[in-house]
Amino acid sequence: MARGAAWWDRFFLGMAQYVSTASKDPSTKAGAVVVDDKRRVVSVGYNGFARGVVDDPARYTNRELKYKMILHAERNALLFAGRSLENCVLYTWPFMTCSVCAAMVIQTGIVRCVAPPIPDHLQARWGEDMALAATMLREAGVSLVVYEGEINERKDCCST
Repeated sequence: MARGAAWWDRFFLGMAQYVSTASKDPSTKAGAVVVDDKRRVVSVGYNGFARGVVDDPARYTNRELKYKMILHAERNALLFAGRSLENCVLYTWPFMTCSVCAAMVIQTGIVRCVAPPIPDHLQARWGEDMALAATMLREAGVSLVVYEGEINERKDCCST
């Protein structure tokens, strides 16, 4: 049975959701997965401090300090890739990329971004910036898919 684009989008968004669990940020755990045009995982990333920087919980609770120190999941995935990302797809969880990350995504040659819609409780904080990111992606010719379906549709692997 052939798997369509929606199945793969759901699969890789689920993977981005799982990758997000590695984050130590108590307020937002974000994950990113970069996939090439043959659906091979090229890179993953989650939000956190740079390699070697102390993950002191107090730094995460001080929002101003945290935002100066933290790397977004997308940035970690782009840096970790170590290869060209031309024609790749970026999957992000729990919402789409911010405007700063969108500029980096555009510059790498990624052609499609897939993310779930921004949760209502984060709309006030991130909605305007994500609208700007969507505009930037559109202007640069990067397809943005806001996946509205269920992500975690688990089925018994051994059912008869």
